[in-house]
Amino acid sequence: MSSVSEQHDFITGLEAAGVLAGIRWAFLSATDRVLDDYSEAAGHDATWLGITRFTLFRDRLDRVFSCHRYALGQATDGTAGLDILRAELSERDIATMPRLDPDLVERSDLNGSPGWAWQGRRWLLASAPFGKIDTLPWPERSLTKQWIAERRSPDPDQPSLFDGLADGEVDGLAALAALVAGKQQQLDRETLVAAHSQDVDHAGRELVLGRARLNAGGGKAWHWREDLLASSPAGGERHPGDSPTPTGPSVGGAPDAPVRLRHSAVEKSRAAGSRAAESGVPAGER
Repeated sequence: MSSVSEQHDFITGLEAAGVLAGIRWAFLSATDRVLDDYSEAAGHDATWLGITRFTLFRDRLDRVFSCHRYALGQATDGTAGLDILRAELSERDIATMPRLDPDLVERSDLNGSPGWAWQGRRWLLASAPFGKIDTLPWPERSLTKQWIAERRSPDPDQPSLFDGLADGEVDGLAALAALVAGKQQQLDRETLVAAHSQDVDHAGRELVLGRARLNAGGGKAWHWREDLLASSPAGGERHPGDSPTPTGPSVGGAPDAPVRLRHSAVEKSRAAGSRAAESGVPAGER
């Protein structure tokens, strides 16, 4: 199967099942809450932003897919279950949360990294600096993310990972490949990555899902990746008034969309620089 075919088949299946609607909702809910709560005057910084977005994104994914403490049916009655599910959500979040089968997605962590799986395929989370998702340096991320990125592309015509690299780089990747070979049993299912970023100064946000590509020495970070905010599919899971933020086109191309500007209080925080630095993100998401 080629990378293009894998992307089309997998993304089409996720969309039809409602899984992408759930991922979008979780991300938009999490980043909206970050924007609502962020206060430079209160001492919030890049560490707070990174940890808070990760924690809320993970929590919202568990909610919408009925995982962990949000598993429906554990409560004695439906009302109690909904109370837990909706706790601390905004009215907008409650109104736009997709109603999905609680057995649609299962929690599937990998080596301490939070993960979720649908029909045998898992995705993990990875933060990125805003605007840098396409060049995420996987060799600098956790060993788990390197294992995932090293896995061979399904496209038989894909160039070798070692093509065009210097001898030292080849040696390093060969050592990693040998390590990965001994860890294959830990990668018990196909594993993709949902990469995300946020720019609180301009209410910018990015979310993609794709197959990571180990990019030693720089270069593109994906065999393929789908921009999950590039379009608003039917079903109404996007928050009213929201516009997708640009991450660059997906394979196949899509024009950048305008972003929603945040109120002037955030403009005052520009002096802090790019808060997309993910120094505060827990190790399980790197």
